[in-house]
Amino acid sequence: MNITPRKLNLFLLFKLPSAWLCGVRVKRIDNTSCTVSVKHRWINQNPFNSMFWAVQGMAAELTTGALVTGYIRNSGKKISMLVANNNATFTKKATGRVTFLCTDGYLVEDAIQKTIKTGEGQIIQMKSIGTNKDGVEVSTFNFEWTVKMK
Repeated sequence: MNITPRKLNLFLLFKLPSAWLCGVRVKRIDNTSCTVSVKHRWINQNPFNSMFWAVQGMAAELTTGALVTGYIRNSGKKISMLVANNNATFTKKATGRVTFLCTDGYLVEDAIQKTIKTGEGQIIQMKSIGTNKDGVEVSTFNFEWTVKMK
């Protein structure tokens, strides 16, 4: 995969500045997983002195979307991608540094290969789990990505 954390973070700065300003940063990406981190600060807090749910959502979506983007770029084909559905569960106040991890890259690879082979759209169910510095889960996001040939 030729996408690097540095390239993704520059992309955030220029194309998704709200995520960049809130502190969302890619820490690691490979063929199977992506890790994104964000620290609770004044700019991304809610009135209850924890991280706003939408900031957590941006970080979680980036873990999944970066994997989808990487496989599409590696395929060399014109393939569109779209979040068709998502949901989240919040289990603890998000304070301090929260790290989101998605390990569903293998699902993306399979779906991209199927859409290229059949020409039909594919649905990918991906999960991103956010944990605090103590390793305690604070939120879980599920994203339903669709991919199809253009």
